[in-house]
Amino acid sequence: MAAFDYTAVAELFPNRGMRSRPVGYRRFNRAADAIRFAIEELPPRALVGAWLEVSEERFDAAGIRRLYDCPDYPLDRRKPGMAKNREKRKPKKEKPKQPAQLSSFGRLPGMGTTKTGAGKNDR
Repeated sequence: MAAFDYTAVAELFPNRGMRSRPVGYRRFNRAADAIRFAIEELPPRALVGAWLEVSEERFDAAGIRRLYDCPDYPLDRRKPGMAKNREKRKPKKEKPKQPAQLSSFGRLPGMGTTKTGAGKNDR
């Protein structure tokens, strides 16, 4: 591969097949910034069909990854343990459940009557 210009203007096109697009078309002043964004910020599913255009040359997800892993890449890479966790969310705090208590009639509160057909108009 010829020397790649990481300072050239770059355009990042998202995966067209994603139903909920996390990001749309973006233009970057430097290809290095576009590559960093694609690898470190985009969810992995969004990168699969995305492509990058730099100086009228196109790069698919594998090509973007090669440019990022190249020793000539000018920016600091994020450490593997520092990757953003966009796919997983913190679970909501659950309220402690209190055991149901029987009423003085031996039924749970709010259960209604024990008669069959309750609530129907039998005329």
